[in-house]
Amino acid sequence: MEVEARSGKPDVRVLVVDDQESYRRAMQDVVDATDGFTVVGTADSGEESVEAARALRPQLVLMDVNLSGIDGVEASRRILAAGDGPVVVLLSTYDRDDIDIDGSGAAGYVPKGAFGPERLTEVWASAHRHG
Repeated sequence: MEVEARSGKPDVRVLVVDDQESYRRAMQDVVDATDGFTVVGTADSGEESVEAARALRPQLVLMDVNLSGIDGVEASRRILAAGDGPVVVLLSTYDRDDIDIDGSGAAGYVPKGAFGPERLTEVWASAHRHG
């Protein structure tokens, strides 16, 4: 069932992936506070995110880089390998320069400390301009 945004268009379906409940909740709160976006599911591991993306078919995946099992970079590769997948945005507490996201297929990287409704809207718009 698609959720209608106030604009009358369907909301962007978002999967939130983080192994720490506090960060998952914070990312959900940002999505909930952003008009036009809705959380359709959460996952707490890389493996679970791959399965959730297949089952829930989100349009956007907010993926923590540091996960138990396969990390967010590898999970992004697996999610996007099928083609016609969601936009994946990687998030971390680490500086972008400390993370090798090349080859992940991710549309971008956002430091967790800078993630908010405005940044969410920006990365979604940017992914569609370049995608």
